[in-house]
Amino acid sequence: MTLVLVMMAFFAVLALDIAVPAVVLSVMALLRWTVRYWPSTDMYEERAA
Repeated sequence: MTLVLVMMAFFAVLALDIAVPAVVLSVMALLRWTVRYWPSTDMYEERAA
């Protein structure tokens, strides 16, 4: 029974070891896309002119 619990814990951690970096990279890509395509305002450009 103990071996089964150890194996369950091992494979649960292994799954998290794959899922957590995938979520982090997805959030980073989403934030990069959001910043890149955010509608820009020309407020600062008008003040400089």
